[in-house]
Amino acid sequence: MIKEMSAAAPRRDVLRAAISVAAVLCGSLAPRAAAAGAKMSQQLVHYQATPKGPARCQTCAQFLPSSPACKLVDGPISPNGWCVLYAAKAG
Repeated sequence: MIKEMSAAAPRRDVLRAAISVAAVLCGSLAPRAAAAGAKMSQQLVHYQATPKGPARCQTCAQFLPSSPACKLVDGPISPNGWCVLYAAKAG
């Protein structure tokens, strides 16, 4: 069991690093997509209809509550959803 845990830890670290890099890359793509008027697919930004901890679409700066939609992501968006482009509203 100790051997399994020690083998899982490096894989977990690699996965966390990969997710961090993906989030940075997606974050750098967001302004370009918004400037071009094109929205990204839900798959590309790993959209999920459930929140990730306290982070949820309704508290994101990109969320348009009247639609409900997102400035950056295509398709219907749940106020309780989440994606890697999440950016908390200022203030």
